[in-house]
Amino acid sequence: MARAMTQPAAKPWINAIHAYTPGKAKSDDGRVLIKLSANENPLGCSEHAIAALVEARATLARYPDPASNALREALGKAYRLETDQIVCGTGSDELLNLIAMGYAGAGDEIIYVRYGFSVYDIAARKCAATVVVAPDKDYGTDVDALLALVNEKTRVVFIANPNNPTGTFSDDGEIERLHAGLPADCVLVLDQAYGEYLEDDGPAAFDLARKHANVLITRTFSKIYGLAAERIGWAYGQPGLIATLNRIRAPFNVTSAGQAAAIAALADTEFVTHSRKHNLEWREWMASEIASLSNHGLKAIPSWANFLMIIFEGKTSAETVYKDLMDEGYIVRWLPGQGLANGLRITIGSEEENLGVMAALRKILDRHG
Repeated sequence: MARAMTQPAAKPWINAIHAYTPGKAKSDDGRVLIKLSANENPLGCSEHAIAALVEARATLARYPDPASNALREALGKAYRLETDQIVCGTGSDELLNLIAMGYAGAGDEIIYVRYGFSVYDIAARKCAATVVVAPDKDYGTDVDALLALVNEKTRVVFIANPNNPTGTFSDDGEIERLHAGLPADCVLVLDQAYGEYLEDDGPAAFDLARKHANVLITRTFSKIYGLAAERIGWAYGQPGLIATLNRIRAPFNVTSAGQAAAIAALADTEFVTHSRKHNLEWREWMASEIASLSNHGLKAIPSWANFLMIIFEGKTSAETVYKDLMDEGYIVRWLPGQGLANGLRITIGSEEENLGVMAALRKILDRHG
C-alpha cells in the first residue's frame, strides 16, 4: 500500500524542538558589536593553551585519542577525582544530550527548572521524553516545587548550579535535599558550567556524585578556561553512568588540539585565579551600578556566575534597551523565548567593556525618562 507522504517527515517530537539560539555577535543589519551575550571569558585563554594548540597542528592527519586519556588524567589530578569516572565530550552540551538519550525515552519524563538552560528542553525532546518544567523560586531552583513533580515516570532531573541564564545558586544543603527526594533510578544532573567561578569550586557536588550511583556532574572548558571555540566538556559520576555515556558518545569526539589545550589550561592555575578575581570584582561593581538605577525599575538577580540577569520593572522595557544598546555598539542577551522578556543577561566583560555598557545603559534610561 502506497504511503501518501511526498517527502521525508521528521518525527513529531523532533518537530516540536525549538533550535538552540546562541548569543549574537552582530546587529540585525550586520554591524559587528561588542559581544556581551555569550558568557565568554573577556580575558581570553591561557597563553600556554594557545601554545599547545599551535603545537598540535603537527598531528592534524592523525585521529585524536578516542578516550581523551591524558586529559582525563589531568582532570583527575586537578579536581581530585577518579580518572576512570570521567568522560569527555564535545562541550558539555554533547554530554547533556547523551544523558537524556541514555536514560529516557518515549513515555518517560525529564524535569528542569523554569528559566533553566535551554539545551535541557532540546535534549529531552530529542529522545521523545516528556518535558516537565518545575516552577522557580526567585528565578532559581525551588526544591519543594520540583520534588512535587517527581513520579514513577521521572528519569532525569537537570539542574544548572550556578544557573544559566539567571545566575542563581542552590547551596549544598538544598542540593542534598533534592537528591534525597529522588528515586534511585532517576539521574540527577548537576550542570556546573560556571562551577569554577565559585570561590570553593563546588567540591560538594563531586562528593555527592562519588557517594551515589545516580548523580552526574558536567563541566566545560568554554567559560573560565576561555576555550569556547574548541568545544571541550566533561562529566564525572559512578562507573555505570560513565559507561552509558561512553557507549553512545561520538568516537574521537574531542580533537587532539582541544585535548592538548585543555591540559595546558588546567595547569595554568594563575590564569584561572586571575579570571575568577576579575569576574568577582566587576560583577560586584556592575551589580552596584544596577542598584543605583533602581529608580528606573531595574534590579539585578544575585549571581554566582560570569554574568548578571537584569530585570526591568519600570516603564522602559528590556526589549527597548536591548535594541538601543545595539545602537550604542553592544550586544547582550534578551530571552523572551525562555520567559524572560523582561530581562537582559549581560556578560561580565573587560574593564573597558563593563564601563562602556553601563554608561550606555544609563544614557538610554535617561533618554527614555
